[in-house]
Amino acid sequence: MGLDMGQTVLQLDQFTQSVRGDSDAREQRLTALLNSAAGIDPDTAAAKTGDTKERPYLAAEVQESLLGAYPPPETPADWVVAGVDGSHIDVDRHLPVACYLLNFGGCVLTYGSKPDATLFSEPHLATAPEELYISNPKDENQEELVSGTILGLVRSVKELETLANTVEQCPPDLPVLGLVDGSLVMWPLSSQTYRSYVSDEIIGEGLLPAMKRLEKLSDSRPVALAAYVSYPRSTEVVNAVRCSLCPHDLGVCTQSCNNRRSTQQPCSGANDFLDRDLFQELLEPGWRSPVYKTNSSVSRESYDEANKVHFFYVNAGEEIGRVEVPQWVAKNDTLLSLAHGLVWDQCQRGQGYPVAISESHEQAVINAGDRRVFRRMLTDSLERQGLSAATSQKDRSKRSPWV
Repeated sequence: MGLDMGQTVLQLDQFTQSVRGDSDAREQRLTALLNSAAGIDPDTAAAKTGDTKERPYLAAEVQESLLGAYPPPETPADWVVAGVDGSHIDVDRHLPVACYLLNFGGCVLTYGSKPDATLFSEPHLATAPEELYISNPKDENQEELVSGTILGLVRSVKELETLANTVEQCPPDLPVLGLVDGSLVMWPLSSQTYRSYVSDEIIGEGLLPAMKRLEKLSDSRPVALAAYVSYPRSTEVVNAVRCSLCPHDLGVCTQSCNNRRSTQQPCSGANDFLDRDLFQELLEPGWRSPVYKTNSSVSRESYDEANKVHFFYVNAGEEIGRVEVPQWVAKNDTLLSLAHGLVWDQCQRGQGYPVAISESHEQAVINAGDRRVFRRMLTDSLERQGLSAATSQKDRSKRSPWV
């Protein structure tokens, strides 16, 4: 028997009724939190959020002011937006051979006096041991299969490498925004799950060289790198507000707080809010928040200084989006203005979402039909070579149910 839809819809109705009942009280709490935050001067906020790694929650480091709003700048007369996105087919343990498929889609959109558009799609089948495993250079017996979460990280790195290749081929006399979907922070590496050599390979040997290539390109003309996070669920700024308001010592904080809630006043005024809740109230369409520096352990400990991740929020018209940039963009007024202005322009053209990312996704996406065809092509190819294409009994059972 499948999902009981009758019971499910009753549970959903009960849930949405409770959400509606909480909405008025939530609005009042949000207004009170914003009023309290407005009284915190920038120096106090910067000092209190400058070193929060001992606190039991992740709070952004204030760079400009705790809260605020900045209008969208003018776009250049002529400019380019290069976007890249990726998708993949993971290693299938039910098949007799190990491999994965990466597909990168992208676009180069030129605006101004000579508009142009170029789209591309580049598949890559990974079969070599050095692509299927990350090995410890100090101990050849230690290795990690590139699958699941690690494959997702490898794909993100390859997206940035593809973006660097793409920007290098853009018209040399025009400012360029290089845009990717998602985060510049390799968040899964912040856990204790993976050994250090995995992080060293993904960040030190992959991510940072790609980001440095883009930074080098900015020496000769305006080139900005940005990552766009749609409908973000981060609480880094909310926690920066909580940290700035907190009158308690670290011992009380450790006992009373987690990343989402506090049992102490006035810190509990920030409970259950997301960053986007704050900026939905503060930002007009096109306006951005102040720039913040993430205190993620991954960025703080593994990225070089120039590429430590900073971020701001922008009212994209239909949503509050999070825009992440490396420090070399955040600290350069020209490049920061370019990232802000062109992300807003892209969102206007894309009905609230950057059109370059949307077009890149269309080129990169691997749909369910593609996955079935890929699996069939792989087994057919094995059979043509006289090799076994047998799958696991579990896989066969799923494809041929008894009843």
